[in-house]
Amino acid sequence: MNGLKIKRDKYKIYNTEEIQLIKESSLIVGKTLAEVAKRIAPGVPLIMLDRIAEEYIRAYNAEPSFKGYRGFPSTLCVSVNEVVVHGIPGNQILQDGDIVSVDCGVYKNGFHGDFAYTFPVGNVSEEKQLLMERTKKSLYLGIEQAKVGNTTGDIGNAIQRYVESFGYGVVRDLCGHGCGRNLHEFPEVENTGKPKQGVLLKQGMVICIEPMINRGTYKVKTEPDGWTVRTLDRKPSAHFEHQVALTETGTEILSSYEEIEVNMR
Repeated sequence: MNGLKIKRDKYKIYNTEEIQLIKESSLIVGKTLAEVAKRIAPGVPLIMLDRIAEEYIRAYNAEPSFKGYRGFPSTLCVSVNEVVVHGIPGNQILQDGDIVSVDCGVYKNGFHGDFAYTFPVGNVSEEKQLLMERTKKSLYLGIEQAKVGNTTGDIGNAIQRYVESFGYGVVRDLCGHGCGRNLHEFPEVENTGKPKQGVLLKQGMVICIEPMINRGTYKVKTEPDGWTVRTLDRKPSAHFEHQVALTETGTEILSSYEEIEVNMR
């Protein structure tokens, strides 16, 4: 779940044992999204995906991080086509050609895991397929810059330069964030920026990097429900997120897409 504006705070620095507990939560997110991936197809109601996810998370003796967070009513954020993030899963039915971002959080042993994946539904257009592929690539370009001694600006700059080369819009109103004992922690991790500007990255930090990339304008609008964020021009948006730790041996991606991609229809 994207940062909604994080209070400027001290760095949260985690030791090796704590990072392993965060990773345990994050890997449960991956297993949950893999279960969801099996069901994503035309004709499936969004609420069914949410119920599957909650049951699966609780079977691991864990809790959904998002449910009840600031009043959010669901386990998953399920965002279809022009919905950028924070879609509330209801009775909407997935249609052939949709793309759908599914964002999930898990809380276990005092720590949160949080990441997201955008799925194709049936046969998607080349335009949407490229948007997903390029958004995912931008995530990994951002992760390459997530290392001790760099800054959040280095991460955002790598993402921004790549996706804007295709004429895409990079959402400014939402961002990545620290994530560990709390779902949203300092620092904010913007998807735009300038090299060597922003917050200095230090060993022991755990952050979520999550480009939200629009086919058209970067501008977005929040719906009256207070959660659903749509592109202003109603063009599609894609969203990919990983949770990473800056350790003494380098940068480790705590989350995993492996099981998700094995289970995709």
